Amino acid sequence: MKVLVVGCGKVGSNLAVQLCLEGHSVTLLDTRLQQMQDVINSFDVKGIIGDGTSHASLEEAGIADVDLLCAITGSDEKNLLCCLIARQMSNCRLVARVRNPIYSRESSIFRKSFDLAMIINPELAAASEISRVFRFPSAINISTFAKGRVELLKFRVPADSVLCGMKLADIRSRFRCDVLICVAERGSEVMIPSGDFEIRAEDRLSLIASPKDAGTFFSRIGINNNPVDSVLIVGGGTITYYLARQLINTGMKVRIIEVDEKRCHFLAEELPEAEVIMGDGTDEHLLLEEGIGRVKGFAALTGIDEENILVSLYAESVTDGDAKIVTKVNRITFNDVISKMSLGTIVNPKTLTAEYLLQYIRSVDESESSVENLYLLANGRVEALEFYIKEKSAVTDRPLQALDIREGVLIGKINRSSQLITPTGNTELRVGDSVVVIARTEEKLSSINDILKKRADR
Repeated sequence: MKVLVVGCGKVGSNLAVQLCLEGHSVTLLDTRLQQMQDVINSFDVKGIIGDGTSHASLEEAGIADVDLLCAITGSDEKNLLCCLIARQMSNCRLVARVRNPIYSRESSIFRKSFDLAMIINPELAAASEISRVFRFPSAINISTFAKGRVELLKFRVPADSVLCGMKLADIRSRFRCDVLICVAERGSEVMIPSGDFEIRAEDRLSLIASPKDAGTFFSRIGINNNPVDSVLIVGGGTITYYLARQLINTGMKVRIIEVDEKRCHFLAEELPEAEVIMGDGTDEHLLLEEGIGRVKGFAALTGIDEENILVSLYAESVTDGDAKIVTKVNRITFNDVISKMSLGTIVNPKTLTAEYLLQYIRSVDESESSVENLYLLANGRVEALEFYIKEKSAVTDRPLQALDIREGVLIGKINRSSQLITPTGNTELRVGDSVVVIARTEEKLSSINDILKKRADR
């Protein structure tokens, strides 16, 4: 697919790289050469210097032959104008980044008026992810499938856990709950483990289960899973606005520390149920004064990664690990180093944007199945996909054990007429099923048939 990405900020550049790694032909359009330099020098991405709202620049970028245009600049208005102009020049699919809370309430109107295939709101997506982990604090990350009936939860194994030394094959019988460990991270190593995998302390495991079974599992291994009742947030940006609204709607108490006076007034007016404090969220005395040592939920959501990391580490130290901590990291790429820090759940809005776009691109593939959901796991090295099977194919109506499934591909869960099935070798896939598949990212699954080995590999 030919993709034109307009805007080479944090989100746009990351999106261009992800699409390039997926094998798509990518062109970046931005007025700043410096912004594009690293991407076009390191990846097979074409760079064009120009303005996305300019007819001439879009023409130079080859808009007439583009399959998909993604307007990802920092201005909502510019993104919408770019799509409006592009529509006059091309029949390509249009995607716009729209972040303003005022506009987000009218997204359906924008989609229709501007003929958009999709609207991306990274901040809203990040807020929704954070909200989920505050409601299920035992998990580092939570992804949902089958309209919420299936969850994929990532957690760290404590040093004193009953899981230490146990093999995966014994978990279901030992704890009598229907859960499947589908990804294991140990240091920098990432595995889709088999049943004889032995769990160790500090392993980061991802399990797939229904919400009820996940809750039962955490309870039986001795991990407290009560939702937090109050949250302290440092930073009053757009993510904080969306997050606070969601938390307040679930009955949580919210306090926000923001340094900018004008922004404080905005938050206080828009979020009257929240307590807004004007001050520097990196000030130790202010944090202690606001009771950081007693909070059950803490989120570092400033616009500076280093500040977020610093205050999250401080929160971890003063709460003795008794609080659910969330850290926004948008720019720093030292993933292996960051994963070893006590930063709790790490949220990266630009990665979420890539997930939504990759999900959309694969879903428009006209095949016997469509991608309903896609999540990147383990720093993008593993994918969790949900396929909806629309018609019979080489994988349907045959036992899974009879299929020549690729190594590194795992069938995690089947949703059949609202009935959840954990597959065995005798299970068959049928038309109408929603199937959750875990696979290494390099497998690039776009269709349920892609779980099979290619002829050359057999």
